This record gives sequence, structure tokens and C-alpha cells, in this order.
Amino acid sequence: MNPAAPTDRPRLRELDLLRFLAAVLVVLHHYVGRIGGWGVENHHNMPFLAPVAHFGNLGVDLFFLISGFVILMSAWGRGVGDFAVSRVVRIFPGYWFGVTLAVAGFLAIGETPMADHSPILPFLPNLTMLQMGLGVPDMEVVYWTLWVELHFYVLISLLVWRGITYERCVAFMAGWLVFGVFAQEANFTPLTVVLMPPWAPYFVAGMAFYLIHRFGPNLLLWLIVAGCWALAVPYRIASVNDLLVWPQMWQAGVTGGVTLIFLIMAMVATHQFEMVRWRGFTVLGALTYPLYLVHETVGRVLYELIGSQLGRWTLLGVSCALAFASAYLVQRLVEEPAQRWMRSRLKTALARLRQDRFPLTRNQTPSRSPAEAIR
Repeated sequence: MNPAAPTDRPRLRELDLLRFLAAVLVVLHHYVGRIGGWGVENHHNMPFLAPVAHFGNLGVDLFFLISGFVILMSAWGRGVGDFAVSRVVRIFPGYWFGVTLAVAGFLAIGETPMADHSPILPFLPNLTMLQMGLGVPDMEVVYWTLWVELHFYVLISLLVWRGITYERCVAFMAGWLVFGVFAQEANFTPLTVVLMPPWAPYFVAGMAFYLIHRFGPNLLLWLIVAGCWALAVPYRIASVNDLLVWPQMWQAGVTGGVTLIFLIMAMVATHQFEMVRWRGFTVLGALTYPLYLVHETVGRVLYELIGSQLGRWTLLGVSCALAFASAYLVQRLVEEPAQRWMRSRLKTALARLRQDRFPLTRNQTPSRSPAEAIR
């Protein structure tokens, strides 16, 4: 079973909305935690909002679910080169700007992500997005998710290289889950690094939801989704850090939050949100990535420079407004022109690589001599 890539595929604006809401959850998680104070004991500083923002990091889980859905959808029917170009063009222009802005922000407030070192030191490794592999700190805390996404892109590129079919997708998804758990059981670090067992259930479930959306539901796909949910909940519960410990609430909150985002994506997969067609959601979706990249820098600088002069709620409002405005400017003035410039040139380079697959035969002669080519 190897259907052709879909043509004239309508944009799923419900995913744009969900991506934006996930970003807002992450923004509130970081801003409320910094402004109101991390920890349950500080929830009284920003009542009502703080308990919700406490679990805002689950927006990342929703991002990964959506990523599994969208990346499989965009990779279907493409070759490895086209898939790689689409990913590089999509993620790097905004990211490079975000890393540069982070350096400027640290210099402005006299801080650094590396103790006793200038923020310039981790700048170059961060530009590659490979800094975690080198043991270099992220310029911003949110970059760890991009490292996880990069693992996913490499894994799915293997599927693209082999050729995406329904059968191969199912085998890939089941194999990823099972071998990830086996690698964790054996404490085999090289394979756990590649397969990311704690995050694999989200990407695999997202892929299963896409297959349900495109081909219709069946018991096998729902079993894969259920297995992913059953793995995702305990993995996420175990990820609690000291700043988020909430006795008797963490497990319940995470279980409910993960279950909710799986249910929402199940509704997307079964076409329950097709009434969501407002074009404005596409604009919000376009702002999601730059908002995710720059909000920590914006929030930190404002907190350090003017935080003592404003009340908590005022500072939260100003920080959110400036983060959204910055995301809009980055999307319009950086991402759009840079993506157009990069896309055409990378496609030209890709076309040249494809030409070199077929060298001239003995009976063929080049149109120009080497000497003429030098001139």
C-alpha cells in the first residue's frame, strides 16, 4: 500500500490553533514561574493562574504529538533531499535569530548560560543546534526540545529514504516503541540516545493519528495510540524536577494533562474539528515557533531590567505583549524573507546533487572543454 502524496491538501487550521495554545502554555509556565516564584509555596503570589501555569510545560508534550502528525504528513511522497530542505528552511532562520538575540539579552543584563564564561562561548555551538551533543549548555532552556525534534527528523528520514508506505509506517512506529523500551531496560546508552524512549510515545502517537486522519481508524492504530498513552503517562510523571514537585497533585495533573492532549489529537484525527477554519488561526500558527524561541529572552531581560519597578501582573502583561510583538516581527522580517532566500538556493544545490548521480557516459562529451569552463 503506497498511495501517492495527497494533492490540494487543505490546511488543518485546528493544528495551528493547538500549536499556538501549546506555546502560550509554555510561555505562561516560564513567566509565571519566574515572576511569581517557582514552587507550590509561591502559588499565592499569582492565584488562579499559577496552578495552571505550574503544568504549562505539558505544552511541550502537545508540540511533540503535533510534530509526529505534521512531519509524517509533510514527508509523505517526498525524497530525503526534499524532506531535509523543508526542515532546514523551516527551523533554522528563526533559530539563528533567536540564538543571536539570546546572546544580546545575556550581555544586556550581565548574565551568562555558562558559569564564569562569556555568553559568546556557547554561541557558535548553539548555532548548529548540536550543542547538547557537545555538552555545551543551551542558550535558552527551550532549545532542548529542538534537540529532541532533531532526533525525530533523523529517524523519520530513514523511513523517507526507504520509502514511506502505510505498512512501513506501522512497522517503524511499533519498532521504535519496543526497541526504545528494550534499550532502556538494557541501559544501552547509544540506543536510548537515538530512540529517546521518554519522548518516542508522543511522536509515534502523532504519526498514528495522521494515519487515522488520512486512511481511517482501525483497531491496530488505536492500539498503538493506547500503548503510546500508557507509556507517556509514567514517563512524564517520572520527569518531575525539584522546582515542580507538588505532593499528591503532580501525578494527577500530569495524568489528566497527557490524557487530555491525546483525546484532543484523537478528535483532530477523526475530523471532529473540521469546523475550525478561521484564517486567523494560520497567522497564530505562524507565530508559534518564533514565540517559542524568543519568549524566554524577552521575559528574562524585562524581569531583570524593570521587574522591580512593576507589579507582578503588570510585568506579566508587558512581558507577554512584548513577546507576541517580537514573535510577529521575527516571523515577518526574519523568517519569511530568509526562508524564501534559503529555499531557492538549497533546491538548486539539491538539483545539482541529483545531476551528479548520473555521470557522463564514455560516448558523451561535455558541452564545454575544461579550459573553457575555467574562463
